[in-house]
Amino acid sequence: MASKLESYVPAAPPQPAPDALPPPPATPAQREARRQQLEALLARWKAIQEAGGIEEWVRAQLVAKGVAAEEVDFDELSEKQKSAWKEKKKAEATERRALERQAWEAWKATHVDHLGAGVHWDEQGGPDKFDVPNREERAKANGLPELDSAEALAKALGLTVSRLRWFAFHREVDTGTHYVSWQIPKRDGGQRTITAPKKELKAAQRWVLTNVVERLPVHGAAHGFVAGRSILTNALAHRGAEVVVKVDVKDFFPSVTWPRVKGLLRKGGLPESAATLLSLLATEAPREQIQFRGKLLYVAKGPRALPQGAPTSPALTNALCLKLDKRVSAMAKRLGFIYTRYADDLTFSWRRAKGAKGKTQADAPVALLLARVKSILEAEGFTLHPDKTRVLRKGTQQRVTGLVVNEAPEGVPAARVPREVVRRLRAAIHNREKGKPGKEGESLAQLKGMAAFIHMTDPAKGRAFLQRLEALEKGEQP
Repeated sequence: MASKLESYVPAAPPQPAPDALPPPPATPAQREARRQQLEALLARWKAIQEAGGIEEWVRAQLVAKGVAAEEVDFDELSEKQKSAWKEKKKAEATERRALERQAWEAWKATHVDHLGAGVHWDEQGGPDKFDVPNREERAKANGLPELDSAEALAKALGLTVSRLRWFAFHREVDTGTHYVSWQIPKRDGGQRTITAPKKELKAAQRWVLTNVVERLPVHGAAHGFVAGRSILTNALAHRGAEVVVKVDVKDFFPSVTWPRVKGLLRKGGLPESAATLLSLLATEAPREQIQFRGKLLYVAKGPRALPQGAPTSPALTNALCLKLDKRVSAMAKRLGFIYTRYADDLTFSWRRAKGAKGKTQADAPVALLLARVKSILEAEGFTLHPDKTRVLRKGTQQRVTGLVVNEAPEGVPAARVPREVVRRLRAAIHNREKGKPGKEGESLAQLKGMAAFIHMTDPAKGRAFLQRLEALEKGEQP
């Protein structure tokens, strides 16, 4: 389907080679063993806290085990007593090292400590100068959960603290990755990289999406990945316009780096620690695979940013673009344009004002609009794509997010799928009904996706296509 919709529907990832398959899932016995180990570590850390700290806990354990060597006056000891005391001191040192290792394991199970080079982390947390005024009230107003510690966040995500640290930890060079990447073709002939999180991280990101990101304020001009809005609502805003102007943001997701995400979350009311962890969970550096001394390494090629393929990425950009949308919307209104945004697509439409005699398409201040859009984008940390600006005037086909929005006669949907897409689907279904094979790479699932796309704008026509495809599906061998 030749539409912008393709850019936001991730294709299925390629099947991994046999030697790249993930390890088999843990058995129930292994999961139970891990659970018991974690409970033991948590209980140990609780005991350390109750004892007053690691040193106090270690000392108490040495005494309880009977290996604590008391301080003595060497001058009053015989050689035999001195030798015995030294042996006991050695035994105490050995046991102390073992106890300190146990305490460190318990500490790691309940603390983050470090998140990689270039990442600030304060284990103590607490208010700081970068908190928004009345942070707790802001978080409550946005409906955000209380996440005042790494332990609270890990519990909310259904993870251990060590697992949370593992997902958030940043390494410039890593021996593994939490993501799977593949490429899909773009309409301009290039390749678009999709970077999707693996199962466990994706589950955590979905929790973040539902409980944090989707609760942040979004501007009414945003139509992509917002409940109740779609490519259809985005297109309908521009139906029957005399001039449609389309611009594109260059490197939209890569422009949103993890510090920008962290700043957004802090502005939303989250404390520094939670904002740091969540911004790292939602971002990843673009990586290149390199073989070095027989090992496969994943080397960062740029800063951590929103990966296209993570469930949190689109909603984070919507929240981050709130100020951008406010500024562009106000500017467009002053110039007589309607503005909407679908992800990185900014669309403007112009109509003659009622009662404005003599005004034509040529009167639309397109050049001024584009100059101001470019200025606002740059001020908000984005770049206008120089090759993807389109000015579509009445009399030419005007497409917005893949749908035709030219003024239509009565009985024709105001926003509709292009005719060539309908023709291509009709021909593909007809050929299969006649027993002919589909084109190379063409599947029934793809055809059903096209039919569903048509159904969105023309339910009767789309339903007819879907019924024919369902009949073909039932008649085919699995």
